[in-house]
Amino acid sequence: MTPTVKIAFIGSHSVRKTNAVHSFAGAVGRSGRSVEVGREVVRFNPLGLNEGATAEAQLWVIMAQVQQELELRNRADVLVTDRAIVDNFAYFLRATGGQDPFDVTPLVKRWCDTYDLFVRLLPDVPLQGDGVRSTNERFRNEIEQILNTIVPIYVPGERLVTLRASAINEAFDWKALLVRLMGSDQVEDAPAQPVTLFPTLWDYADEL
Repeated sequence: MTPTVKIAFIGSHSVRKTNAVHSFAGAVGRSGRSVEVGREVVRFNPLGLNEGATAEAQLWVIMAQVQQELELRNRADVLVTDRAIVDNFAYFLRATGGQDPFDVTPLVKRWCDTYDLFVRLLPDVPLQGDGVRSTNERFRNEIEQILNTIVPIYVPGERLVTLRASAINEAFDWKALLVRLMGSDQVEDAPAQPVTLFPTLWDYADEL
């Protein structure tokens, strides 16, 4: 198998990242490439989440993100992740008041080099409760402000695509993004491949 291409959909919460991840993964499958999806690991966090999360809780998320990507990196032609290390780092910095008590900055910088493309979704849609993530507008705005600061530092401009969250719907055409990720010679009509969801450690969290 050729090396896996990795694309991450990033942003604050309630910006349709998960919808975009699965929609894009479907487009990859229809292009004839095998595709694996990495889930949003914060939902499995045993230490808490949202605006009350501690530095230790956000450290757990960063480590879990890296672990999941390591587990999935060789299972398909394309790995599509719901978040990346950089937006999880934004939540970490918010929890720590901008400090880095666990010295994770070098890891964040190095791990950002492992992504072939980032897609940042901007929050032009209302917050919607899902029973898990916060509906506090101020909290989301704080995360967005941190992202505005750190994304230019850790994500090279040539590997960043920015989309409005409101653009993500059933009619969105992913071909341009596919071409940018794979190259025009790699995007063609071919037998569709399934979108696979291999179990990782987090799928067994309730049993541990």
